[in-house]
Amino acid sequence: MVSRFPCFALYHSLHMGFPDLGSICSDFLFKFLVIGSAGTGKSCLLHQFIENKFKQDSNHTIGVEFGSRVVNVGGKTVKLQIWDTAGQERFRSVTRSYYRGAAGALLVYDITSRETYNSLAAWLTDARTLASPNIVVILCGNKKDLDPEREVTFLEASRFAQENELMFLETSALTGENVEEAFLKCARTILNKIDSGELDPERMGSGIQYGDASLRQLRQPRSAQAVAPQPCGC
Repeated sequence: MVSRFPCFALYHSLHMGFPDLGSICSDFLFKFLVIGSAGTGKSCLLHQFIENKFKQDSNHTIGVEFGSRVVNVGGKTVKLQIWDTAGQERFRSVTRSYYRGAAGALLVYDITSRETYNSLAAWLTDARTLASPNIVVILCGNKKDLDPEREVTFLEASRFAQENELMFLETSALTGENVEEAFLKCARTILNKIDSGELDPERMGSGIQYGDASLRQLRQPRSAQAVAPQPCGC
């Protein structure tokens, strides 16, 4: 279960690359983005997913913020490396450089803000142009706990998701509703695409890497693979 694995603290970063996350055994590593306009609660969603609590003192992200968590999806251990990008226009030239090689993305809008919803098409175009046309995207209507102040209906957003071949959930970073499910649903879809051959972890820029456990299995001689597998000691 998810609770078996420790969470990794968030930290601000303006450096490219994948931080060393230790020796936790995993089958796959996925690079995720959290994108959308400023004030939609992207950092709060990431904090809720990583720390399992609401981020009370949330300010606008400057540049990017990074967080990671290891999860169990469909019997596979997956290390999610998640880049939360600033939504303010003045940081767009910086944050776009982090899109490259992303396998999945949470595209976030605020259900109480029509303006953030109206900008979704531009964010989605950036993701599919700069990351990959095959990036798996889930649309998240955040701040579901503020339903009385809603400006965007569930039906309207659901129609946008269907027209653009996106998955869709309404979330609340405050209560935690559907936050974990959003990340897991995106990861589950990526795994299904790997199984079907639609995504190849060995293709450069796919946003997917084999983890330690998978690499060890791939490197074993066939004769050794027939023997009972060694337990993971990490």
